[in-house]
Amino acid sequence: MSDQPRRPRKPAKPYRRPKKDPVRILAFEALRAVDERDAYANLVLPPLLRKARESGDFEARDAALATELVYGTLRRQGTYDAVVAACVDRPLREVDPPVLDVLSLGAHQLLGTRIPTHAAVSATVELARVVLGDGRAKFVNAVLRKIAQDDLDGWLERVAPPYDEDPEDHLAVVHSHPRWVVSALWDSLGGGRAGIEELLRADNDRPEVTLVARPGRATPAELLDEEAAEPGRWSPYAVRLTEGGEPGAVTAVAEGRAGVQDEGSQLVALALANAPVEGRDRMWLDGCAGPGGKAALLGALAAERGALLLASEKQPHRAGLVAKALHGNPGSYQVIAADGTRPPWRPGSFDRVLVDVPCTGLGALRRRPEARWRRRPEDLDGFAPLQRGLLRTALESVRPGGVVGYATCSPHLAETRAVVADLLKQFPDADLIDARPLLPGVPDLGEGPDVQLWPHLHGTDAMYLALIRRTG
Repeated sequence: MSDQPRRPRKPAKPYRRPKKDPVRILAFEALRAVDERDAYANLVLPPLLRKARESGDFEARDAALATELVYGTLRRQGTYDAVVAACVDRPLREVDPPVLDVLSLGAHQLLGTRIPTHAAVSATVELARVVLGDGRAKFVNAVLRKIAQDDLDGWLERVAPPYDEDPEDHLAVVHSHPRWVVSALWDSLGGGRAGIEELLRADNDRPEVTLVARPGRATPAELLDEEAAEPGRWSPYAVRLTEGGEPGAVTAVAEGRAGVQDEGSQLVALALANAPVEGRDRMWLDGCAGPGGKAALLGALAAERGALLLASEKQPHRAGLVAKALHGNPGSYQVIAADGTRPPWRPGSFDRVLVDVPCTGLGALRRRPEARWRRRPEDLDGFAPLQRGLLRTALESVRPGGVVGYATCSPHLAETRAVVADLLKQFPDADLIDARPLLPGVPDLGEGPDVQLWPHLHGTDAMYLALIRRTG
């Protein structure tokens, strides 16, 4: 036995409970809902924020930070995945999804915000202790310290392949889009590197909130009285809330006289309403009316001309949303729950028909950034029969001399021009008409006769519109 006296043990440090940060906990909960339930952040986040405000945990700046953490993380998820993958010793698929969400939140704070490095790391590790436990928090701490060793540009040089070797994969990593989406957008946009990079960057920008003053019920001047409100760029009924805010707090929105509607969506409805028709103009149809934004604008425009709007939506709960949007419309309208490919109305009943068909939603990635990771190329095959079926019904439903508007919130050529070209082959008495003059003042509309709007060129969602007149 040794004669050396034993050194006294240092007293164990008392266990310190993790600090609960309501902002980051809320952001984590929103990301988990998006991942686990295939929820959309724009639907999950508002009730979470409302509950936090009602509990007294949140101030306005807390809500702004939570919103930035959620949307910023989702927009740059692909980039952050590439960075995290370079900092862990296992494939990302072997990292538990909740751990990956915490790492992505930390990566966004380190690489995408002005939060100081030490604060970003310590706050994220505390979050990990709360939601993951102390053991996995140590792993999070180790990974975040590696990420903190470089800035975003430095990491992109390390994890993105050179543009000259693989342009699409380079753009996919740098601008955080799946490779197949980059390829599809590039095909639709055409042109060289500058245009596609501008588009991908615009997809990652925070969009302004745009309101629509429904004619006969509200005026743009009324909405412009709101703080930080500016006129729309192209639609005479649009007002932009340039600093965000809560649209529901606007009196006209709360009363249903105005609504939240992207300016591209407004332009589609306006173009159909203003397209020249031959003969009568009394019956309008919105054949895919949910959730009701375009229907409410069309209903107000129809009322000014003494026309009736029939708004049809297949899903009953979405038909209820359409009815709510149209409630108080000064003119005549009817809302029905019906399958647009098996309509209950007679052929040739309508003078104007709009079908804004279900699609991949690749034109609204600014507003639903998670959709880019959720969609797959094979989804196009699933939508194709429905899109063609709805346009076929629309062309059968309009009378000779009337006009059909085919719209999608996707610029993918398989969902736009390919669908229109296929149906025109089946209807020799249908012709495309030039939609560009019906969007007065809007630049960069291409060669026509159809129209493709773009976030980077027009500040709108990437809405597509083709106007077709039945001549037989």
